[in-house]
Amino acid sequence: MMEYIFKTRYCIDFSGMNYFVIPNKWKVFLNETGDMFRFTGRFFKEFFKPPYEFRELLKQCFFIGYKSLPLVGITAFIMGLVITIQSRPTLVEFGAEAWLPKMVSVSLVREIAPVITALICAGKIGSSIGAELGSMKVTEQIDAMEVSGTNPFKYLVITRVMATSLMIPVLAIFADAISLYGGYLGTNIRGVVSWDLYWSQVFQTLAYSDILPSVFKTFFFGFAIGIIGCYKGYHSQKGTEGVGQSANSAVVISSLLVFIIDLIAVQIIDILNFT
Repeated sequence: MMEYIFKTRYCIDFSGMNYFVIPNKWKVFLNETGDMFRFTGRFFKEFFKPPYEFRELLKQCFFIGYKSLPLVGITAFIMGLVITIQSRPTLVEFGAEAWLPKMVSVSLVREIAPVITALICAGKIGSSIGAELGSMKVTEQIDAMEVSGTNPFKYLVITRVMATSLMIPVLAIFADAISLYGGYLGTNIRGVVSWDLYWSQVFQTLAYSDILPSVFKTFFFGFAIGIIGCYKGYHSQKGTEGVGQSANSAVVISSLLVFIIDLIAVQIIDILNFT
């Protein structure tokens, strides 16, 4: 009798209730996010362990930094020139044409040059890393390195992530200088500003609080680009089709992360009043 009462009073029928089911897309997203964090944690774990692949690191710095400099330089020059030309009419309307070098220098150094440089590197470097490691994965070259006693993670991943983290800030500094030179030429298209006057206004306007945060956040841009490209290539599947998918997703995700990191950096700088 007591057993019957317990069953009828305390057992609940869930047959008519609707359960919350996580869509498969969200499951894939959450699983991949967890795998990325685990991959990043492995990077920091392996980073401090010998042996250190300095030769491969220098090689990757050459390909990532030096080989990307012409593209970054041309883009930065055009960017500084176009921004100066586009900003001039608005300042002329308010009678503030003399402020043109100051406004252009602050906007380029603080935000535009670092972000555009990171996006260019995300497209050029992120796709190349994803495609290179992806092709090595599908052709079982990474498995062959493990069999031969070489640590492929240290040789392939750590060197490339470190190279992107070191070289993208250097490229951003070059982009700042080249874009400011493009701004000088853009200033003299409609007006006449001497070389000394232009650069004196630029350096009077810029402060360490403008330069240091913009350079500091490029280290995170480079790390994000490198770690995403390596993750996508290292976990490539489905043969040659997966190589293209790895390169494409590496560019998309790293470009999105550049904007997210930039948003977080701007908020932190604003909170700390480092402006």
